[in-house]
Formats: sequence, structure tokens, C-alpha cells
Amino acid sequence: MKVQANYFITGSITLILLFFINISLGSVHIPLKEIFKILSFQEASNATWEYIIFSYRLPKAVTAIIVGSGLAVSGLLMQTLFRNPLAGPYVLGLSSGASLGVACLLMAGSWFGSVFQTEITSSYSIILASSLGSFLVLLAVLAMAAKVKNTMAILIIGLMFASFTGAVVSILSFFSSAEKLQQYIFWSFGSLGDLNWKEVSLLSLCWAIGLILALCTLKNLNALLLGESYARSLGTKITQNKFIIILATSLLAGSITAFAGPIAFVGIAVPHLVKVVIKGSNHFILYPASIMTGSALMLICDTIAQLPGSEYTLPINAITALFGAPIVIWLLTRKKKITL
Repeated sequence: MKVQANYFITGSITLILLFFINISLGSVHIPLKEIFKILSFQEASNATWEYIIFSYRLPKAVTAIIVGSGLAVSGLLMQTLFRNPLAGPYVLGLSSGASLGVACLLMAGSWFGSVFQTEITSSYSIILASSLGSFLVLLAVLAMAAKVKNTMAILIIGLMFASFTGAVVSILSFFSSAEKLQQYIFWSFGSLGDLNWKEVSLLSLCWAIGLILALCTLKNLNALLLGESYARSLGTKITQNKFIIILATSLLAGSITAFAGPIAFVGIAVPHLVKVVIKGSNHFILYPASIMTGSALMLICDTIAQLPGSEYTLPINAITALFGAPIVIWLLTRKKKITL
């Protein structure tokens, strides 16, 4: 209990510090003192700094927290449901479905001529296409889950959907123009800084609903750790519980992919990282710890991706793996055992 309490205290302070560091760093350096003045609605020394904070950096930092926490919780749910340490938020094929939706939109854009070009490739159109692709895959997985009682069969079905949609994307990419292919590749890199406050609000709504659904499954997740037979003996409704878990994961991972692109690694790595540090498997503790750790990790990765002092921004997908993978490998090799 002492280790867990120290983890949450230290993690909370670290998360707050990372939030302000993330806002202060970028191509334009803004002193922390000025940031506190701007966030407390006092007049800043430079009007441009106020615009940068409220229009770009603050929504980006909030998006990083939403993305990191949402993917971390999704990964925790999937790893427990499938009892597989390699399971992640996108194991059901949601990311591939979103990629297919965006690929169809961008590749088919040229077929409609230049009149519809702007509308087709607008941010809202891409979000809608990504959401629709994820939703269709979700419906297919839920339909299969209703017929298949074996949890591992659902995992294999999700992987098959991912392979199928990936094949269609490959075919579309082969026949697309270089310009359209470049647009799709840039989207697949993932981005936290392309959202305005209206889009952040929509993402926050989906994120909140997903976290609430996940919160409702924590007791049943603890029971599932001991096996489905034991969970049934405790009165757990396995089929209903699976449905809620899949729905929560789909809402979190699907909405994040739609608004920020497919961001890998976080959903798989953070649950392991939390379990190694906390040394426990109680989901009532792992759940808030995953939210906090996922948020902190994304803030760190986004700060690095901004290349402070430079006008360039690296793909967030590359940074999450480059920065996070060595840390997780080091922690897991120290413990020499993976727990679910």
C-alpha cells in the first residue's frame, strides 16, 4: 500500500509538472511565469504568447492527456479480457478499420474531381471516415462475439479483420496517386496538434463515456483474472461483461484514432509498466494508475516530438516507441516475469 500511495503522489506531481513543461516548450519558448499569467486570465507580456497557448498548445496538451489515458485503459482492458500480454487497444481491428475508412476517403477523393476535393479531405471528413471505419469493424466484431463463446476466438477474429482491412488499404495505396498516398501516410503518423477546441470537446465526450464504461467493469475484471469459471461462480455475467469491455475499448480507441490518428505502443506498454511498478493486479488500482501513467507518457513524448527551439515536429508514433520501448524492456527484464 505504501508503494502504491507513493506512486500516486509522485505521479500526480510529475503529471502536473509535465503538463506545464509541455505548454512552455516549442518552436517559441514561453516562460512558465507567463504561462501562469495567461492561464489565470491575466494580461500577458506578449499577445502572441496568449494566442499560442489558447489556440495551439493548451488543446494539444489536453489531447495528449486524453490520448495517453484512453489508450492505456484500453490496453489494460484487452490484456485482461484475452489474458494476453501482447493484446492492445487495436487488437480488435479498430485501427485497421479506421485506416481503411481514411484510405477510401483519400484515395477516392480524386475520383470526384476538384470540385469536392476540399470537402473530401477536410479534417471533419477524415474524422468521420475514420469513425465510420472503426464503427463498422466494431459491429462486425460484436456480431461475431455474440455467436462465439471462446474469448480467444474473438481475438483471432479481430486479427483477421485487421489483416483483411490492411490488405484492402494496400491495394488502394498501390493504385493511388503520390499526392494522395502522401496524405494518407501523414495521417498514419498520428498527430496531437491538429485539433481545435470543438474537436477536443467531442473527443473528450467519447473519452469520458469510455472511461465510465471501463470503470463499471473493474470488479468483473478482477474476477476474470482467476478464470471464467471462477468469475461465473461469483455471479459475473461473462457475455454481458465482454460486450461492455469491447464497447468501452472501441469507444476509447476508435475515437482517439479518428481524431489523432493511429498511435501505437502506448496501449500495450503502459499497463505492463504500471504492473511492474505497483506490483499488483487489482484493477481498482491499475485503472487510475494507467490513466495517470498514460497521460504522463504522452506528454513526455509530445514534448520530445516538438523538438523545442525548432520549427519541426516529429511523428508522435515514432517518439512513443523510441522513448518508451527501452524503458519497458528494462523494467520487464529486471522483474523477469509478466503478470496479467
